[in-house]
Amino acid sequence: MEQHTIAANITQKGVGLHSGVTTHVRILPSEAGSGRYFVRVDLPDLPIIPAQVAAVNQTLLSTQLGEGEACIRTVEHLLAALVGMGVDNARIEIDGSEVPLLDGSAKVWTESIAEVGLVSQPINKPVPLVLQQPIWIYEHDAFACALPAPETRFSYGIDFELPAIGNQWHSWLLSDNFDLEIAPARTFGLLHQIEHLQKTGLIKGGSLENALVCGSEGWLNPPLRFANEPVRHKILDLVGDLSLLGNFPQAHFLAYKASHNLHIQLARKILELQLAQV
Repeated sequence: MEQHTIAANITQKGVGLHSGVTTHVRILPSEAGSGRYFVRVDLPDLPIIPAQVAAVNQTLLSTQLGEGEACIRTVEHLLAALVGMGVDNARIEIDGSEVPLLDGSAKVWTESIAEVGLVSQPINKPVPLVLQQPIWIYEHDAFACALPAPETRFSYGIDFELPAIGNQWHSWLLSDNFDLEIAPARTFGLLHQIEHLQKTGLIKGGSLENALVCGSEGWLNPPLRFANEPVRHKILDLVGDLSLLGNFPQAHFLAYKASHNLHIQLARKILELQLAQV
């Protein structure tokens, strides 16, 4: 299969979830084989930060990439949109340290990509690794794993004491419509945790306009886009984090009560396997 890039520039701006700072993003077509990468246009020498596993330097409530002194945070939604829409190569210019949260999902990104369209490039995608044995990462009762499978699938489970969320599971096949099934699912937070997170300098840009908030009495800002929107958003995060591998191995990715940290640990183990087979 040929590689693809976007057919025209995409521009968006918005507030970062954790920084609360407004940044401007411009996504440009990029040459075949270049991959997906960020450029900090607000810094001297325009440092490039590759969207690769090796560049991950923090996973606290989001995934952060870094190269030298330059970093870019909360990359997972935008990267999930790019890979979910079939964009192999893209230059992502940004004038700050955090990707805008927009509406809390990947919907704005996927709509923007669909609007400009894709162009094929005369280089084939790398042949995906076909997983031959299970790979596991776990912490207490949370885990993330990759299992041998005939096609690439993402399945996720969450379990919260709040009745409005409870226990949810969802499974999504890579060949299904990412823009309809996964991209619209918004990030969510728990009402009783918000004050603590804000005191520690996190979620400064969070609001009822860009995140679902759940309390003991239910959702503060319904309606939901899906009955199980929270677990679909976890699949969105997983897709974005594993996109740092470049292309997905043929495997069934399964996670339960996991985190960005466990996602990235799994990606690192898969990368080790890929490198060992080169």
